[in-house]
Amino acid sequence: MTRTERDALGAVEVPEAHHWGAQTERAIANFPVGSERMPTEIIVALARVKEAAARLHKAAGRLPEAKADAIIAAAREVAEGRHPGEFPLVVWQTGSGTQTHMNVNEVIASLANERLTGRRGGKAPVHPNDDVNLGQSSNDCFPTAMHVAATLLLTERLLPALEALEAAFRAKAEAFADIVKIGRTHFMDAIPLTLGQELGGHAQALADAKARVEGVLPRLRRLAQGATAVGTGFNAPRGFAADMAAELSRLTGERFEPAPSPFEALAGHDTLVELGGALEGVAVLFHRIACDIRLLASGPRAGLGELRLPENEPGSSIMPGKVNPTQCEMLTMVAARVIGNAAVVSFAGAQGQLQLNVMKPVIADAILQSIRLLADGADSFRLRCIDGLAPNRARIAELVERSLMLVTALVPEIGYDRAAEIARLAHAEDLSLREAAMRLGHLTAERFSELVDPQAMT
Repeated sequence: MTRTERDALGAVEVPEAHHWGAQTERAIANFPVGSERMPTEIIVALARVKEAAARLHKAAGRLPEAKADAIIAAAREVAEGRHPGEFPLVVWQTGSGTQTHMNVNEVIASLANERLTGRRGGKAPVHPNDDVNLGQSSNDCFPTAMHVAATLLLTERLLPALEALEAAFRAKAEAFADIVKIGRTHFMDAIPLTLGQELGGHAQALADAKARVEGVLPRLRRLAQGATAVGTGFNAPRGFAADMAAELSRLTGERFEPAPSPFEALAGHDTLVELGGALEGVAVLFHRIACDIRLLASGPRAGLGELRLPENEPGSSIMPGKVNPTQCEMLTMVAARVIGNAAVVSFAGAQGQLQLNVMKPVIADAILQSIRLLADGADSFRLRCIDGLAPNRARIAELVERSLMLVTALVPEIGYDRAAEIARLAHAEDLSLREAAMRLGHLTAERFSELVDPQAMT
């Protein structure tokens, strides 16, 4: 069953079961591209924009109270996720996000009309353009939604996830502070450090990565709302930019402010490009950490075998008893996607010609996917890998005892060349460093023991 809806191009048949209108139905037909739906966070943020605008228009007498209240109630329902099936459009649409913006306008108008008249759809008494979109444009609503959505997802999901992962690494660093192990550079043996020092380095890197993401927030909190079509604010009430920033701050619990230049806010998305770079930095770090943990846990008998990972699931369909570093592999794949998304955001951010960037939807999709993936990946890696991480103390001690690079402790006493001679003899004839030093006559056993103390070397 359908009903007839109309837009500027004429009549369109729309499924009676849905709230969207003519423009949404046309977009379904005109953009059969891919399967990536517009991110839910964008729909929610647009609904918050509509609620905030209706509240301001009601207070100023620009909308009748009953009409404004119906819009406010409908927008809140959308923001609460009560109508997920009403937003069918894909990311691959016009570069301003107009189709999705009108989808939201039409659904909110229909919900409001059903509340007021018992009939869904239509343009009376609530009109999707004249009432729901009063004083607004796709060109300022969509970038506002991008900033609001990214801010909320960062503060509610990613930043807490990074903080928790950092805390998990710090706890392990403290617990393993007394475990002396061999260091490695160039994949080759190096002088000792403690396992606590190694894991503590990851904790600090996570703190720094979190700080870089937080550093983007002051610019991300600047909103384009009030700029309307080209930045001049034409057809928006005086002071609307500041009022909308204040109202959205109240509705979301986050602090927003008007963009200092509305023209920049429409034409450029350099802040989101900057955020993409910060997220890429997190991804690069995640990849490094996951690879280190996986390498240290390799084996269990033919690899390094210094760490024991939680055994979460069987690892092979053919090799019984095999357990793989699955959480590490998950995190490296997350990193790959986020690094790719950063390239998408950078390219799309460069497509700001004259008064408008026309790749907004793909920027929003890439940024929000990256935030979600990093947050989920960090939580899963912490809960299913780092929290259960354990040292193989016997293996660590064995490798330290056999390390040739402990010879570095002898350099101040006997010089680089003689120390190198000891190491080369020990390696060539499979001797301990002590045995090689004594055979060459460079040191007594007692003096060797005094100089070579792995714990002191850390």
